[in-house]
Amino acid sequence: MPRIAAGDIQLNYEIYGQGEPLLLIMGFGLPGMAWLPVLPFLSGFRCIYYDNRGTGNSDKPETPYTIAEMADDASNLLTALGITKTKVYGVSMGGMIAQELALRHADQVEKVVLGCTMPGGQAAVRASEDVYEKMNQAFVTMPGNPEQALDLMMPLLFPPEFIAKHPELKSMMLAGFKMAPPTPPESIERTLAAVLGFDSYDRLGQIKCPVMIVHGEDDVLVPPQNASLLKARIPHAEMFMIPQAGHSYAAADPVGIHQRLVRWLKSEAPRSAPLNE
Repeated sequence: MPRIAAGDIQLNYEIYGQGEPLLLIMGFGLPGMAWLPVLPFLSGFRCIYYDNRGTGNSDKPETPYTIAEMADDASNLLTALGITKTKVYGVSMGGMIAQELALRHADQVEKVVLGCTMPGGQAAVRASEDVYEKMNQAFVTMPGNPEQALDLMMPLLFPPEFIAKHPELKSMMLAGFKMAPPTPPESIERTLAAVLGFDSYDRLGQIKCPVMIVHGEDDVLVPPQNASLLKARIPHAEMFMIPQAGHSYAAADPVGIHQRLVRWLKSEAPRSAPLNE
């Protein structure tokens, strides 16, 4: 993946496919290449995916991180690539970054898909402390013992029935994690602080572009009630709930789910929902 100056840091990025631009923003602690399994389903788009600060081969500043700062990174990346306006798809923490991008840099955002994410703050419905502790421990364990880390992580991403039906899942994920440098513990701490400090709830009404909210009904990491919170606060928002799907909802039906998202991304915005008010 090439690196490019995005503001005051260097970001690692890649471009896949042909068509109109689609910025892909990955979630907590994962590099941009975690999008690789999804890319073939996003036909008709020039997909730009990258490593958030602190992950992969992007810079890892030794300063506190914020979601707003990460949204500015995304904006600076678009500017550096000469992309004036794009559609955006963010998952989990990437969905938080996408919210901030739409709020802070509205002129760069045409449409947004918010996957398995939340508005943060006191209004958000959070998972149990045990869930967060297991996820944090998984990332801390990953560099030294990726198999043990996946044993902790997989039940937080997929329903137990799905894991039982797909014994190949662990080996596939293990191969994927070996493709990129592990996220350092220091980056995990800084990124976790950014997530905990995020709060868009009172500002969501300021998002003017069309939004599609996607969530798995069995998500234990980001409880599905957050989808309804986002839907109630964002003008022109639609909601797509996926039954029998966990945090990694795309695994439930990769073809069908992404066909629906691609159709929505390519559709014209309704006249009652102007992009600029």
